[in-house]
Amino acid sequence: MFQTDLLEGRTILITGGGTGLGRAMALRFAELGAGLFLVGRREDPLEQTANDIRAKGARAAWFSADIRDFAAVEQALAAAEREFGRPFGGIDTLVNNAAGNFIARTEKLSPNAFNSIVEIVLHGTFHCTLALGRRWIEAKQPGTVLSIVTTYAAANCGSGFVVPSACAKSGVLAMTRSLAIEWAPHQIRLNAIAPGPFPTEGAFSRLVPSKELEERARNHHPMKRFGRPEELANLAAYLVSEQAGYVNGECVVIDGGEWLRGAGEFNHFLDLPGSAWDAMEATRQK
Repeated sequence: MFQTDLLEGRTILITGGGTGLGRAMALRFAELGAGLFLVGRREDPLEQTANDIRAKGARAAWFSADIRDFAAVEQALAAAEREFGRPFGGIDTLVNNAAGNFIARTEKLSPNAFNSIVEIVLHGTFHCTLALGRRWIEAKQPGTVLSIVTTYAAANCGSGFVVPSACAKSGVLAMTRSLAIEWAPHQIRLNAIAPGPFPTEGAFSRLVPSKELEERARNHHPMKRFGRPEELANLAAYLVSEQAGYVNGECVVIDGGEWLRGAGEFNHFLDLPGSAWDAMEATRQK
């Protein structure tokens, strides 16, 4: 349904672009003509995804950086400029995908555990958005920002057992909507996607760490299935494209109707026995 040159001439920076949904979006954008600059902490998946993009005939480069550190984000943009040879690499689109999350009883959390999620999700997203937004405004260049949030942020209902994520993702959505107004005169659009359950090697394995819990989540879902990465990647491609040029400050939910069934994606964990919690927390600490 997409023109193969839909994103021709575009350069897109994706945080957390080496694995999971970030990788799926990167590969799809490349198929549609975009060049990709991938940022993340682990070098191996970044390099592998960049190689896979190049194999499709598209431009790709990567830089290992911890987006919790604003100086590291600036270094990543300097690397993009070196790779692509234009101011800040000619990046015209930012996808804030990097995140962290885990299931936990909040009374068991340490302040450091809370901070680790908020710093990646909220601070990291702000750092990347600010760094590129400043450059776009100074250069009088239009830009596009797409942030990946959650259904419990989009529905403004929160969710039990993922309190750090709920706080951070709600902040990202508030930032998206605030800057959509503030930066609209600069021709900078900001939108968000709120995914429901999408199986990935990283986040999903921490949130649903056993086959029993996975089956429970699937049976709870009104469509009795999880999302496919290509479904989210296609939605992202539309939202960053010029076809969505009048969509600004919006959050699009893609969850098969799950949140409509009941607020709080993980609230059903109230039914778990203590032994299940002990097993999950033991897995998280490995």
